[in-house]
Amino acid sequence: MEHVGRAGQPDKRTLRQGFLAARSGLTEDDVREAGRALAERALELPELARARTVAAYVSVGGEPGTLALLDALRARGVRVLLPVLLPDNDLDWGEYAGPDSLARVRHGGRMALFEPSGERLGPDAVTDADVVLLPGLAVDARGMRLGRGGGSYDRVLARLQRAGSSPRLVVLLYDTEVVARVPVEAHDKPVHAVVTPSGARRFASG
Repeated sequence: MEHVGRAGQPDKRTLRQGFLAARSGLTEDDVREAGRALAERALELPELARARTVAAYVSVGGEPGTLALLDALRARGVRVLLPVLLPDNDLDWGEYAGPDSLARVRHGGRMALFEPSGERLGPDAVTDADVVLLPGLAVDARGMRLGRGGGSYDRVLARLQRAGSSPRLVVLLYDTEVVARVPVEAHDKPVHAVVTPSGARRFASG
């Protein structure tokens, strides 16, 4: 039976399953090519051109590839921070120093993640970022992001708010994942922009 939310709309769980199923059908070449195009589009963003510190992440599985973008930012002299998943699902951060600085880490029965192997900078390090690149499964016309449901980035966004930090929030997705509407909850925050392989789009929140 399909889970539905208010007004008969599919709930977050149902939508996540659909987007994850679509990603599971992508080939490695699909993901790699999307990553190259995504990097080109993202590097055109004025926000990234001005950024000195960017909080990002290493894509896994069917997520649009991010390594090309991470390397391009680092080549520009940008300080790139990458997350380290903590036992309580919060995120610590470390600095990206190239592909050789990544370690493959499995957290319980979850998919293995690629995390920075160097010094841990603490969860508050993200408050220094000028731009935060967010993973997700979809974004809607209001800039509301559908995440995977783990809550890690909800904590990051709450930490930024408490610190009075206002980085630009940019979600990286496939073109088909920009949709009319996703379900939202009281704690959900809009992003400023989405970048897909075909281009970037800003929202009213930006």
